[in-house]
Amino acid sequence: MINSRLAVSVHILALIATHPDQALSSEYIAGSVNTNPVVIRRLIGSLRQAGLLTTVAGKTGATLTKDPADITLLMIYRAVEPKETLFSMHDQPNPACPVGRDIQSTLNQSFTRAQQALEEELGAETLSDILHRLVRAR
Repeated sequence: MINSRLAVSVHILALIATHPDQALSSEYIAGSVNTNPVVIRRLIGSLRQAGLLTTVAGKTGATLTKDPADITLLMIYRAVEPKETLFSMHDQPNPACPVGRDIQSTLNQSFTRAQQALEEELGAETLSDILHRLVRAR
């Protein structure tokens, strides 16, 4: 199963963007996401390290450091996802097998194109785009 860090992080940023004058606690955000506040705090930490959010020690809440139109989903993805690629290769296929011998290099081409397509798509979409679609969904 693919993890939900990206989706939860977009949820966090969308909540903060739609409540710019409120200091939303991790408990409040966790209630909206329906997860544990510790998960929210960890993701907020990653988003802060990536320069997408700012927080003040000892004070509840976080604020966006950029306009939602300037925050791409790729920026969020890179902030919260491990630095590995989307797909990983299985280790040590049998080199004596005609499939095992070439499967890694063959799949690597496909996986590289898929990773590039994902990053292009995420780079073309902004938090502002998400917010506009959320408004239309209401």
